[in-house]
Amino acid sequence: MKKVSIYSTPTCHFCQMAKAYFKEHDIAYEEFNVASDMGKRSEMIEMTGQMGVPVIRIDDSVVVGFNKPVVADLLGIPEQA
Repeated sequence: MKKVSIYSTPTCHFCQMAKAYFKEHDIAYEEFNVASDMGKRSEMIEMTGQMGVPVIRIDDSVVVGFNKPVVADLLGIPEQA
């Protein structure tokens, strides 16, 4: 099973889309609210060099934004036609 984390904020529309996608495909994930967790915010900035959310980490791969085809590929989810 892949380790999935999402760095997000409560008001981020793309963060909500990513979490809904994970739930739709029964993907367990750990969520970090970078609006309130300064330590995780610093970790995210160090990892990506920027403050945009969502940041999705799948094992050792980092995806900035909800790039559905890349996320699907990293999770081994077949793309739907």
